[in-house]
Amino acid sequence: MLLKIGCICLLVFYFTTQSSAYFVTVDAHAEECFFDKVEEGTKMGLTFEIAEGGFLDINVRIMGPNGELIHEGVGETHGKYTFTANTPGVYTYCFSNKMSTLTPKVVMFNMAIGEARSQAKADGETTNKLEDMIRELSSSLTGVKQEQEYMAVRDRIHRSINESTNSRVVLWSFFEALILVAMTAGQVYYLKRFFEVRRVV
Repeated sequence: MLLKIGCICLLVFYFTTQSSAYFVTVDAHAEECFFDKVEEGTKMGLTFEIAEGGFLDINVRIMGPNGELIHEGVGETHGKYTFTANTPGVYTYCFSNKMSTLTPKVVMFNMAIGEARSQAKADGETTNKLEDMIRELSSSLTGVKQEQEYMAVRDRIHRSINESTNSRVVLWSFFEALILVAMTAGQVYYLKRFFEVRRVV
């Protein structure tokens, strides 16, 4: 029994799709591109989230090997795109911050690359039900990992927004307190002068 569990664990690690999480800073008026060389029939996915900078938006472009546009998004804060490579070659993912004049953006993204169809069933080899279930399990585990990274970035963004809002509220309250003290002192001074008895000599 222990040997079967060990074999299943090894197969899960063997069939796990390649997925990498990266953080990259895209400067103002700049564009950062990343490349993956894949075979025909490979399932690919891009998940991204803007972690810091400006209005938390960026332009995204995915291009195929022949320069054909697969996806283009303008001013997006996050996204998840999955597609199958129709032609073998180098696929390009680009994050553009050319619309920003001053603010750099920090982008967290994952590029998930599955197995090509030819690798999954090479030379007419039939896969049994256990291997199919292991592939499905490994794909689900990768999805869970990506979702956890996505949620961690979202948590960091919301915490930053909350802390910024809290500090502004504290500063505004301090400013209001100073205004109230100044108004009170001014009213006391005005009333004191109003009720003063002036002697005429």
